[in-house]
Amino acid sequence: MDIIAQLAKELSIKTTQVKAAVDLIDEGNTIPFIARYRKEATGALNDEILRNLDERLKYLRNLEEKKTQVLDTIREQGNLTPELEKQILEAATMVAVEDLYRPFRPKRRTRAMVAKEKGLEPLAMKLLAQDLQRSALKEAAVCINPEKEVNTAEEALQGAMDILAELFSDNAEYRTYIRDLTRREGHLTSSTKDDTVTTVYEMYYHYDEPLPRVARHRVLALNRGEAEKVLSVKITAPEEQIISYLEKKIIKGSNEYSAAVLRDAIADSYQRLMGPSIERELRNDLTETAEDGAIEVFGKNLRQLLMQPPITGQVVLGWDPAFRTGCKLAVVDATGKVLDTVVVYPTAPQNRVEEAKRVVKALIRKYHVTLISLGNGTASRESEQIISEMLHEIGGGVSYAIVSEAGASVYSASKLATEEFPQFDVGQRSSASIARRLQDPLAELVKIDPKAIGVGQYQHDMNQKKLDESLRIVVEDAVNQVGVDVNTASAPLLEYVSGISKTVAKNIVSYREANGAFRDRRELLKVEKLGPKAFEQCAGFLRIRGGKDPLDMSAVHPESYTAAKKLMKELGYEPKDLLKGGLKGIRAQVKDVPAMAASLDIGEITLKDILEELEKPSRDPREEMPKPVLRTDVLAMEDLQPGMILKGTVRNIVDFGAFVDIGVHHDGLVHISQMARRRIQHPLEVVSVGDVVEVQVMSVELNKKRIQLTMKVEK
Repeated sequence: MDIIAQLAKELSIKTTQVKAAVDLIDEGNTIPFIARYRKEATGALNDEILRNLDERLKYLRNLEEKKTQVLDTIREQGNLTPELEKQILEAATMVAVEDLYRPFRPKRRTRAMVAKEKGLEPLAMKLLAQDLQRSALKEAAVCINPEKEVNTAEEALQGAMDILAELFSDNAEYRTYIRDLTRREGHLTSSTKDDTVTTVYEMYYHYDEPLPRVARHRVLALNRGEAEKVLSVKITAPEEQIISYLEKKIIKGSNEYSAAVLRDAIADSYQRLMGPSIERELRNDLTETAEDGAIEVFGKNLRQLLMQPPITGQVVLGWDPAFRTGCKLAVVDATGKVLDTVVVYPTAPQNRVEEAKRVVKALIRKYHVTLISLGNGTASRESEQIISEMLHEIGGGVSYAIVSEAGASVYSASKLATEEFPQFDVGQRSSASIARRLQDPLAELVKIDPKAIGVGQYQHDMNQKKLDESLRIVVEDAVNQVGVDVNTASAPLLEYVSGISKTVAKNIVSYREANGAFRDRRELLKVEKLGPKAFEQCAGFLRIRGGKDPLDMSAVHPESYTAAKKLMKELGYEPKDLLKGGLKGIRAQVKDVPAMAASLDIGEITLKDILEELEKPSRDPREEMPKPVLRTDVLAMEDLQPGMILKGTVRNIVDFGAFVDIGVHHDGLVHISQMARRRIQHPLEVVSVGDVVEVQVMSVELNKKRIQLTMKVEK
């Protein structure tokens, strides 16, 4: 297989682009680096296409390796024919290769093997040849051999049928047909032993849906119900059609002596061997597809969460709500430094509301707090009520926002949090983290296992290795898109930067602590284990503000500094002019891009990137994302009425809709059917996590804590 040509066809890009990208990947370059700094080579392939290319490249290379292994094995057995070799070499998937290899693959001891050991293979081949001149039983009687434990004609015939059943089951053509037919026309069904018992799986007690129409989230729900032994799940195939197909393929002519035996062997082959095997394959395929879809949604949700705009320049009070143990508070200055911590007890059972208000007001006055970051966990609703009352009493100048505290407890009990706040207990660490989540969501959330952030569906039921790898890629892309201040970044943030390992990230922090702030990017080469290749990969993503060279605070790569400085000089600028906020209008000054690029000895794409960066150095892409909703008042579920129009923040997206925070502690659900006036395939077509949307209340079920919302607002 020509892998380069195959990738170009699959991704609808040029073979030259694929070749360049593959070469760069093989040289050890990271995807963020290739996407940002090797656009000339790849024709400006974006990181999404490059990720897909990298993934498919690995699959196709593994496929070629598998083909070589299979061919070598079959050749060693002496069973490789030119036709089989051609089929294997032309196979486009692992499944196709496995089907062709199946007859030759070492198996555990089967009924067919036992029958062959008893010398019954010639009888099986006679039956398959369909030219018997007497009944199958009379033919089988010849094979009676007590020494080989074949005591009757019936035993001999059954052994021959076992051999035939396995032979049919191992046929790649038959398996492909049955798999494809079942995938098109089969049904996924589930049932339960006792449908009088109430569980969350009630809608699946009598479930039956065509395979092509099964939604991904239902596959994961069924799998969980099956794992919890509540549901019995299976795929029902069009068995009559399958048996009919096999009979037409296998039974030739009209030999009355062999036809009935072959029909029985075909039925046994499908029901005992092929059917269960293909059902397992299809269940695995369904699960893998559902998991991939769920991981993709989880990743997109996580990306939106990480890319929420930071709220800069404000002193924030983080509020970790609780009942019995009290609400933990932490005041954090504009740089993220913790100034003070305290515990108040305004919630049950203590209910020391007035005392808590006095303490919080004193903190607000002392540290000039302008924003309260409230975690959305237990006692959040009660805390929000108290905060709202207190802000009215203060009379302005302070607002609050509700943030997801998912993962805060995981972080606060982690080794990292202990190192960061050795003098604090877990509650104080948690409240500090909640405060910092508003100040810089990306910098704070990278300290937490992405799975613990909880912006997905069934994440604990899926392939954890694949989930971890996918989410790490999401975080890596977000961090590199934003860029990192090398003089303030934590080690957990630095390790997501292109080319920087966990060890090197720690070494950067250690170097900084021992030698003070980095003054220029070249100084990074003094960091232990950060060699020239790692420097090439990471330098453009690391920012140095207030250093020796103003270009160090931009995304211009050091390899392009000579060209950038020459460009500025030709246009009448000096690097220090960047410190004034960028060279406004510089792009418009370059009238002939090809000529300028040629004079600077760089590509046109690189020139355009440099111009864009010089115009607005250190531009934060998060500025374009929706800002958090800041509140001063609070609603209760009891206040909601059908028809009420509200603004809310999208907190989570799943296959069937989006959960929106409208400020009443319990998120409302906008079902996919209520998200647009047109038909959509997935909620991500319309909204992303963090979006601020206008919604209308459809219904409120107080007893079930359910709020149904619509984005098809009628004013």
